[in-house]
Amino acid sequence: MKANLIIIAGSMLAITGCQTLHTAEPSSDSTTQTVTANAKNKKSATVTLEQIEEQVAQVNDLWLRISNQMHFPVVDNALVAQYRQWYIDNPMHLEIVTQRAQPYLYYIVEQLKKRNLPLELALLPIVESGFDPLAHSPSDASGLWQLTSPTAMSFGVKTNWWYDGRRDVASSTKAALDLMEYLYAKMDHNWLYTIAAYNSGEGRIFNAIKHNQARGKSTDFWSLSLPRETAHYVPQLLALADVIKHADKYGINLTPIDNSPQIEVVDIESQLDINLAADLAQIDINDLKAINPGLKRWATAPQGPHQLIVPSDKAVSFKRALATIEPNSRINWVRYKIKSGDSISEIADQFETTATLIRSSNGIKGNNIIAGRFLIIPVAAKDPDLATMTADQVLARKTVVKSSPNKQAYIIKSGDSLWKIAQSQQVTVAQLMKWNNLKKQSTLAIGKSLVIFPNEVAINTASNDKTVSYRVQSGDSLARIALKYKVTVAELIEWNSLQNSKLIQPGQILKLIVTNS
Repeated sequence: MKANLIIIAGSMLAITGCQTLHTAEPSSDSTTQTVTANAKNKKSATVTLEQIEEQVAQVNDLWLRISNQMHFPVVDNALVAQYRQWYIDNPMHLEIVTQRAQPYLYYIVEQLKKRNLPLELALLPIVESGFDPLAHSPSDASGLWQLTSPTAMSFGVKTNWWYDGRRDVASSTKAALDLMEYLYAKMDHNWLYTIAAYNSGEGRIFNAIKHNQARGKSTDFWSLSLPRETAHYVPQLLALADVIKHADKYGINLTPIDNSPQIEVVDIESQLDINLAADLAQIDINDLKAINPGLKRWATAPQGPHQLIVPSDKAVSFKRALATIEPNSRINWVRYKIKSGDSISEIADQFETTATLIRSSNGIKGNNIIAGRFLIIPVAAKDPDLATMTADQVLARKTVVKSSPNKQAYIIKSGDSLWKIAQSQQVTVAQLMKWNNLKKQSTLAIGKSLVIFPNEVAINTASNDKTVSYRVQSGDSLARIALKYKVTVAELIEWNSLQNSKLIQPGQILKLIVTNS
């Protein structure tokens, strides 16, 4: 983990990153000094859990709730005193931290409560990242909890082209607390050892303990010979806890944070375009991105985790709206005609997706693709690059046409259909219908002319049209499917790049664009 750098009296007090896990154990006769609750307070020891929870429920300020339940003792130590004074002298730091923590802190406190872990740990993101979920250290630690890649991987946090779980508050908090519980069990239930090990790795702490044991020295935390970063890390957290707990005493005015949920983690079940998600949640896309900093692209990760964080007051309506969306309408699709020299990886770069997703979407196992054939590619619903695509690349749910002076006329010939004309003119059937006020049932008269704007582009937009998947049943034919969905056989062939209209098999999935009534 990587924490902030703090300057005190001209010297730098550096907190550096957590290393990869080691498995060394302290010897069985190791003595430890366990930090406990305020056991000296006999009266408080008799308070029931129900009474404590009732008191907590009446606290409106989350800072007050945290301070009431922090029990690490104040330590008379020079480094603790130095850090305490720094926080007192720099109240703006805590003001900035409070603003950043506001969406996340209640969630973290609740996760600690569920695990019966000390609430002092809720302050670690202040030490680690200043509560900045985008914080990144030179040692490649990232997120609120500054998880390194090896540590994140060890605790099940996904990091890939689509998503960095170290920046996701839900995934990273779970991993950080899992790590804390692991270390606490390893460290003989000593919280000072545990916090130090979170910073530098358990191996260093075990080695320091063994070093003192071999020389007959005390093995309490303050007697250990530790790297400078770790030796400063624990005092910084203890000083911060003291300042938060006794803010009034130190003249610190902490901006209140509501002691109520600010965010909710929603199970979205499958990949979802985040622009669509923002519309469903009725919030600005930038606000949605801000509370989901783990998302790196235009959609959630295809292989999960299938979760999205939304403001708590929007969660119910978001889940209700999401339930009305067809699975195949959660992301947008374009139909791309393969050109000579194309490769899957180059096409993936062009459409801001991955080669793996293109393969899985099109049933391709290797890298071989054939010029002239088509690929179905998932793309962002509001991808600005759509405006630069050729017309036959777009599966339009509804066409919005850009004006163009390049108007042409096409004379209808014997055997023509809208689909054939669209193919020959490199436009879409939807465009032909819109330009000429045609319906799907319209008859084409030989010798009549159609208006065509060859330079215009059809752009996917939200509309009454939607893309659906149909699983072919025994006895089905293209004609029967077309009749059922009020489309044409030619459109079914086009949308699915069928080579032979008679060869469809039971179980085969067909993509269709249908209009809601």
